[in-house]
Order: sequence, then C-alpha cells, then structure tokens
Amino acid sequence: METIKQLLEEKGNQVWTIHPEATVYDAIYLMAEKEIGSLVAMDEARIAGLFTERDYARKVILKGRASKSTRVSDIMTRHVLYTHGGQTVHEAMAIMTKRRIRHLPVLEDGSLIGIISMGDLVNAIIAEQQFIIEQLEHYIAG
Repeated sequence: METIKQLLEEKGNQVWTIHPEATVYDAIYLMAEKEIGSLVAMDEARIAGLFTERDYARKVILKGRASKSTRVSDIMTRHVLYTHGGQTVHEAMAIMTKRRIRHLPVLEDGSLIGIISMGDLVNAIIAEQQFIIEQLEHYIAG
C-alpha cells in the first residue's frame, strides 16, 4: 500500500504558496498560471490557511466581493487539515472524503513538504488496482 511520501516522490513536492495579505486576485491569477486548485497561505514559515477555488466561488463571487480588494486572509480556510508522509493513500482518501476537502498539505516534523489533491489519490489508487489486475491476469494465464 503506497504512502503519501511515495506518492510525493512520484508526483513531485512542489507547493505554491501565497502570503495571507495578498489579494484574492493575485491568488487566482497564480492558480490560473500554475494550473492548480489551491494555494497554501504562508506567514513566513507558518501555515496560516489554505485558499482554494471553492473559497473563491463561495466567499467572493457569491458574496459580491471584489477580488482586487479582498485579502486572502479574509476568506481562506484557517483550520487546515494535513497529512504526513507515513500515512497511506487510502487513509488520506478517507480523511478527504469524510471532511469533503480536495487538497491536503503534507507536513513532516512541522515543515510543509508537499500537497496532495483528491485527483492525486484517485490516480494512485487506480494505478494500484491496475497493477493488481495485471498480476492476477498473469497468475491465471500461468
């Protein structure tokens, strides 16, 4: 069973961050440029929150706020759930499904070492299942 650390080794551990006092416009611009769905809001070396497309849609667009005058800190998710490298892909999937979240920062010894998305986990589980199917086909074929 694959661990989060192994998943990060395969996909990479690039994490895009933004300062909590940046504008929502700057955050959305960066997310569009990098083709990502979330940013970790960092205040120096401390995680201050998580900013996602969902935050933007629900807390800016639907509330009639202006992206260029709203700060990330005004709408980001402050209570950030996280995982660690030793947790399995299946355990992380259970957390994300239960809490209805799509992005999960990965911490090791208190430091941010990566971020995983629901899509990353789904791809890892599909690859694992495909491997098992191939092994069973080889076994049956003799």
